[in-house]
Amino acid sequence: MARVGYVRVSSLSQKFDRQEDAMARLELDRVFCEKISGKNAQRPELRRMLEYVREGDTVVVSDISRLARSTRDLLSIIDSLQQKKVEFISLKENIDTGSAQGRFVLTLFAALAELERDNILSRQKEGIQAAKDRGKHMGRPAKEFPQNWEAVYLAWKAGTL
Repeated sequence: MARVGYVRVSSLSQKFDRQEDAMARLELDRVFCEKISGKNAQRPELRRMLEYVREGDTVVVSDISRLARSTRDLLSIIDSLQQKKVEFISLKENIDTGSAQGRFVLTLFAALAELERDNILSRQKEGIQAAKDRGKHMGRPAKEFPQNWEAVYLAWKAGTL
């Protein structure tokens, strides 16, 4: 019966340190790490971890947002683990699916995590729109065309450039 950790960060600039420290204190048998967005359901290390675990094993994460970003995705992953008779523990939320109460709390926390993610995205959109309304330019600066642009374009169109 193995104790297996799963560690994920969303971007290449982020570090595993905090999560790896938590996993090291638990003396796990194996830890799977990857740098990829949680909304991407096609995560290679997650897939490897799901293939690796066997009946009686336990999967440990630092918090449920490391495993999935949507309730549907999280519950799908947990269902896959339960079909293999693999338990799940989230350290931050203190969730253990070894009990009916743990599975219930997991469902509630997954819904809350998805709500928070949606709220973050909504606030981000509102902030971008507010900045645009104030005249702030978003994105790359516009490139200026050379003064002889029309001549260059016509030459290209004619096939001489």
